[in-house]
Amino acid sequence: MQLVLAAACAGYAVGSALGWGSKQVADFMGDFGLSGAALLAAVSCYGYARTIDPRERPAWLLFAFSSLMGACGNAVWGWYEVVLGSEVPKHSLADFAFLCFAPPAIVGLLVLAKRPVTRAGWVCLGLDSWLIGGSLLTLSWSLALANAARTAQSGTPSSVLSAALTLAYPILDIALVSIVLVLHFRRSESNRSAVNTAIAALALTVLSDALFTSPLLSAEYKSGQLLDAGWFAGSLLLAYAPWGPRRSHPVPVVARHPRGDRPVSRPITGSLTALTPYLAAAVCTLGILYNVVDGRKVDRVVVFTGCTVVLALVIRQGIMLLDNIALTQELAQKENHFRSLVQGSSDVIMIAAPTGTLRYVSPAAAGVYGREAEELVGTELATLIHPDDLGRVVHEVRRFLAAPPTEEPTTRIECRFKSGGGEWLNVESTVNRHQGGLILNSRDVTERVRLQAQLQHSAEHDALTDLPNRALFTRRVRQALTGRRAGDHSTAVLFIDLDGFKAVNDTIGHQAGDELLVEAARRLQDSVRAGDTAARLGGDEFAALIVGDGSRDRSAREYQVREIADRLRATLSQPYRISGSEVRVAASIGVAFADPGITPSDLMRNADLAMYRAKAGGKDRVELYAPQMQAEVVRKAELAGRLRTALHDGEFALLHQPVVSLATGEVTAVAAQARWRSAQGILFTPAEFLRVTEAGEGTRAGSPGSPGSPGAFAGAAAGRAAELGRWLLEEAVEVAAERHRAGHDVPVAVRMTAERLLDRGTPEASVEALLTRHGLPSGRLVIELADNDPRVPFDELERRLAALRRLGVLIALDGFGSGYAAISALRRLPVDMLKLDRGLVEGVVESPRLHKITAGLLRIANDLGMQSVADGVDLPEQVMALRSMGCTHGQGMAFSGPLDEYRLRRALVRGTFPVPGALAQPALAGGSPSGSMVTLRGSHNETPVPPT
Repeated sequence: MQLVLAAACAGYAVGSALGWGSKQVADFMGDFGLSGAALLAAVSCYGYARTIDPRERPAWLLFAFSSLMGACGNAVWGWYEVVLGSEVPKHSLADFAFLCFAPPAIVGLLVLAKRPVTRAGWVCLGLDSWLIGGSLLTLSWSLALANAARTAQSGTPSSVLSAALTLAYPILDIALVSIVLVLHFRRSESNRSAVNTAIAALALTVLSDALFTSPLLSAEYKSGQLLDAGWFAGSLLLAYAPWGPRRSHPVPVVARHPRGDRPVSRPITGSLTALTPYLAAAVCTLGILYNVVDGRKVDRVVVFTGCTVVLALVIRQGIMLLDNIALTQELAQKENHFRSLVQGSSDVIMIAAPTGTLRYVSPAAAGVYGREAEELVGTELATLIHPDDLGRVVHEVRRFLAAPPTEEPTTRIECRFKSGGGEWLNVESTVNRHQGGLILNSRDVTERVRLQAQLQHSAEHDALTDLPNRALFTRRVRQALTGRRAGDHSTAVLFIDLDGFKAVNDTIGHQAGDELLVEAARRLQDSVRAGDTAARLGGDEFAALIVGDGSRDRSAREYQVREIADRLRATLSQPYRISGSEVRVAASIGVAFADPGITPSDLMRNADLAMYRAKAGGKDRVELYAPQMQAEVVRKAELAGRLRTALHDGEFALLHQPVVSLATGEVTAVAAQARWRSAQGILFTPAEFLRVTEAGEGTRAGSPGSPGSPGAFAGAAAGRAAELGRWLLEEAVEVAAERHRAGHDVPVAVRMTAERLLDRGTPEASVEALLTRHGLPSGRLVIELADNDPRVPFDELERRLAALRRLGVLIALDGFGSGYAAISALRRLPVDMLKLDRGLVEGVVESPRLHKITAGLLRIANDLGMQSVADGVDLPEQVMALRSMGCTHGQGMAFSGPLDEYRLRRALVRGTFPVPGALAQPALAGGSPSGSMVTLRGSHNETPVPPT
């Protein structure tokens, strides 16, 4: 498009210079050619005005009207010269049309101008316009306009009108030139390229008008001459202005400084703006000097115009002086304000030259760095940064300076900075560009960095022993398996548990237990090698990561790691001196090796399994992981899952074993027992399915474990056992109540643990609630206290049993004679009857020593006025021996196995069982031989009965 424009203008200029070949063509191109170009400009500006912002639309409509007036004037001129073939009259419609060209253009330029926001700005705009216009008027008047004015004063009316028209053209052109020059420095940023092109087109048109009105050309002018090329080019340039340049938002182009990103200023535009008043005064002076040098009398118009220009210049300079004073004061206030902010800021503000030398340092440096600001000024910034951080800082600064300022105006750098005392401070700096250098806003973040390090350490280390915790240990294991040692299969993990630690807590207190853990951690840390990791996983569980040495001899590696584990076991098992007392604990250690393809979680699980195998094998030993350990855990987990399904699907059956008087054979109570009826119709005894629920019996409460680990399995098994106990109690009470309403008034004995008795989590499943809901008299229920967990507080258990006895519930102590716990329970707990442990009954006939022990225990029960029940009485000889020792009741296969409800009621109708040697009398008469009594659930080895 630009090439087409240039070619058209050049072609017209060449044609004008050559006279177009004939007068007729010259007249046509000089008149209708110019009219067509002006009409094209009018149509172009009008079309553009319909597509732009309504705020700019009036300006382009005025440009279109101005061009239309020029087209009309040239068309009238061509009518006379081309169509009529006559001379153009002195005064015609063409003159009126040409006079209407400048005013719309002037107003349009004013619409596009950046409007002043204050009155002083409007005054300055008017003064600047007059300075330019008055100076041009002075010069034009001196050169040509004075003669036309004198002719108008002394001639006829027609000559006066001709002179007025002669004066009107240049005056309007001078006004248009003044507006063009003034607006050149005040133009709006909106569509700047189009506005600049339009101003250039109008300027070219005004220049051609000025040449036309000069005395040298006006008398000799003919259409089609070279002067017409200026008007033609101005019209085409105005037509091109809206469409040629790209009408997009201006993108600021920032010149790059050779030493940085500092934009290069454009002093030419600012200098021309400042010199405009002085250039106007110089032009005005030239007009006056022209009159003086020519020897003519100075014209009054020239004097008056010159005086007004000088006055405008003085006023303009006065306004500028006042503005400068105000700006200077404002600048001083802002400088003081920012100086106060910089000097009063707690952050250190530094300005570094492009070479890295500090030019300015704020006074806060004394408080932050311990060095005076004057001492730091002139110092190389690189000498103050820690050598280990310098490379990273230089790289970040270079990257920042290479990035465009619009995309990354600031950056943040953290490094160590040398203080006045010689120590290194952690400093965080916000960096900005400044004249090729840098502005650094720095603050001391040493405490924050130290706190972050402490928090990180606390998150990865045990608070008591300061050893790595489970999270850090797991990460170390993962690094050992995935790092450069990934192919080293001699890496091993040791899981360590302190045997007997709970007894330390229970006997001498938790504070002593903590001291023991700290000492054990110290021994463990001292025993492992420098490259290995010792950790505390929780409770009394520790672990060690033994990093492999790259050996491919598996047997040699196993021997070496086992030797390390044995040394750790021996070290941790040595006596501890705690609070002046000597305390002993043992250590059970499980070892697992990093087999090919193993994951960190599987490796740690294997070591955990090996550790639990060591505890199950007798404790205080080292056990290496074997694949069958995981298979055993899977089998138990499957069985536990089947047990859980059986509970939910009602696969458990309730059986009762009669408790018989050894003197009369009368059924005095029934012991409730649970049986698991499998899908194949087999009834599993408690000895079989309780191996699953009690698999975690040796597991410490609360010991952590991953899913599938022994700790997690034991926790799930404990939950199943509790759920089974709740089912057994509720089912036994409900069936006993139905039996009671049917006329079989025989007590039912239910085996319960101390934890179950003290459980307050489900009030609706408590003993009292069940008796009330099912309507069973409290005297018809016997609670057999199954065991005495040392973790259960005796005081609370004693209060609970006393409350049940007040209701009428009988209490039996199961497993009597099996250990010290039973003797302690007998001494403190309210008990109505004793149930001899099965181990005493099985050998009472064959072993004289056991016979004496059993007889002594029965004598204790008789002396305390308690009834006694022997569990596991399977042989007639056992019946006779126990009865001779004073045992009052028995339970076992010598009388009957566990019965379903139908067979039990038939036995209760019969009422008695045959008693071997029934004529014999008991040696000890303790309590009523046929008194009501109950026993807890029988042993775990009852003979199964076929399903009913």
